[in-house]
Amino acid sequence: MMNPSNCPVPKNQQPTNEFIELSKSKIFSWPKSKISFLFILLKFWLGTFIFFIIISSGSVYFETATLKYILISFFGSLSLPLLLSIRLYLGWNHIFKRLTSEKVEYEESGWYDGQIWIKPVDLKEKESLIANLEVKPILKNLIQTLSLIIIFALIGILLFQYNHF
Repeated sequence: MMNPSNCPVPKNQQPTNEFIELSKSKIFSWPKSKISFLFILLKFWLGTFIFFIIISSGSVYFETATLKYILISFFGSLSLPLLLSIRLYLGWNHIFKRLTSEKVEYEESGWYDGQIWIKPVDLKEKESLIANLEVKPILKNLIQTLSLIIIFALIGILLFQYNHF
């Protein structure tokens, strides 16, 4: 943590403290373990898939084009894991940038007052280590997960683009 005697940045806006708070967050701690994160996303995807199937089964065309509606539900239900993964990526990426930055932008009041504090060398090195050892693997997991979801979504788009059910 920064020494409060020479640091003007409010405690809750200090990058190390922001990292600790984000790490303690229930949702933002999910991508720390790739396997458990994939299982959580799988649960969200299956729940959304079931919900989409129930909605599409109300269609008058469901009986004549059941496979089409199942596939639409299958690929459409990827939207929730995709949005969740994007939100997690944006949060962790923000922390990564704050940890690796040479400057800390902060606000002393509720209104933007644009204060900037330049980190001392020892703090910059410490936060760089945190960023590279803790946050970078999480970002890597999120990028791999997002890539997987996008590949499945593209397969679904191509399937419906070039096949007529």
